[in-house]
This record gives sequence, C-alpha cells and structure tokens, in this order.
Amino acid sequence: MEIPAELAARIDEAITHYPVSKRSAVLPVLHLLQEHFRFISEEAVAWTAAKLGLEPIKVLEVVTFYPGFRQEAPGKVHIRVCRTLACAMAGSYEVMNKFCEVANIDRSHTSHHHPIAKSDDGKFSIEFVECLASCGSAPVCLVEDDLHERLTTENLGDVLAKY
Repeated sequence: MEIPAELAARIDEAITHYPVSKRSAVLPVLHLLQEHFRFISEEAVAWTAAKLGLEPIKVLEVVTFYPGFRQEAPGKVHIRVCRTLACAMAGSYEVMNKFCEVANIDRSHTSHHHPIAKSDDGKFSIEFVECLASCGSAPVCLVEDDLHERLTTENLGDVLAKY
C-alpha cells in the first residue's frame, strides 16, 4: 500500500499527540486513511499495525467495532441514511427505499457485516447509520459529508442531482 507523502505527514503529526501509547493513535490514523482511501482495506490494517507497533488483530478489532469505518469501497457518491427513532418515525425507511429506487441500488444483500449496497455502475452507494445528530429536522442523511435535512420521497431526486 502506497501512502502519499502528504498523508504520511498528517499521520505522523497525529501520532505525536499520543506520546505515551501509540495504540491510542489507532483511531486518528484509521480516520485519516479512510478519509484518503474512502475505506479501510486489509492492507491499511496491516500498515497501521506496523506503523504503530501493534498486532494487526488489534487494529482490526477497532475497524470492526466502530460502524463509521468501512471495510469495502463505497460508490463514488456515498449516502448514509439515519435510521434512529426520530428519523425512522419521520420516514427514513421510505427515504432509503426511494434513494435505492432512484439510484438503482439493490439492498437485498446487505447485512450487519456488509452494510453498504452499491449501484451497478458504482456511482452511488448507500447504508443505514445510527444518529446523525439532527433529530429536529428528521429524516436526514449525509451524502458524502453534506447533511440533508427534512427529506421526503419527493425531493430525493433533487438531492441526488447535485452529485
């Protein structure tokens, strides 16, 4: 796995914030890697372990514990739909179904360990996530890192058209 110099510098700087235990730097290093590569590959787990002097299983435990880390590449545009109570009651399941219909995504093969579904052309991917901290404007989703609030099945085409 090739790490660009700029990313390596950012990782090295992040590690300096954890002088007592490099193990504490696992989360920030993984976040930086996912920000750059869009997911955490097996190679990224091994690289992180070697960088921090850890066994790879210790890094993999973190990756598999936190649902914010993706272990597979998302589509070019990744959509995260909130499914916690406020959003569910406001229609997030209907929003998810409509997103899938509009973006031509089949979610029938998703599971707890493989939550991401992709369109056949790889342009879009989607997953349910837990609270996006905007319950007062439910239902909400993140498209890439852009928060979209008060979604309806009628305005989803406009949301996707921006991407």
